[in-house]
Amino acid sequence: MTSTSIPQPSTRYSRSRYRRTGRSGPNFEMMSWLFMRLSGLVLVFLVIGHLFVNLWLGEGVKAIDFGFVAGKWANPFWQVWDLLMLWLGMIHGANGVRTIISDYVERPRLRQGLKYLLAAVTVVIILLGTLVIFTFDPCLPGVDSQTMAKYCQA
Repeated sequence: MTSTSIPQPSTRYSRSRYRRTGRSGPNFEMMSWLFMRLSGLVLVFLVIGHLFVNLWLGEGVKAIDFGFVAGKWANPFWQVWDLLMLWLGMIHGANGVRTIISDYVERPRLRQGLKYLLAAVTVVIILLGTLVIFTFDPCLPGVDSQTMAKYCQA
């Protein structure tokens, strides 16, 4: 009879498939899994709060226009709220896509290339979104002054 030694569940896997390294403790995949759970909880709160304030307390979808966004982003609280939604949503989604790539793309070079592409696109979208949130200025030349009168002090 042959005895098989089963490693502890917390020991890390090496890069070659299904071979344990002998090290234990947190690793990238475990931290990624934990991030997905925590960011998901925070995102549920942020999105429900966003929908509640923007749709239910207001006049619904018909009230959301350029002026509405301009007024909302004039308040630093809403800038940070939307920034958190952007960052957590993008990182949460990219992490999910990274997991799908790891699970279904078998060729190592293609898998690595897709992961790099995903990381680059995620960084670009996060940077552009952050730039828009913090540099948004409704008082630009050519904007209807009647619509923006309460936000733009001449």
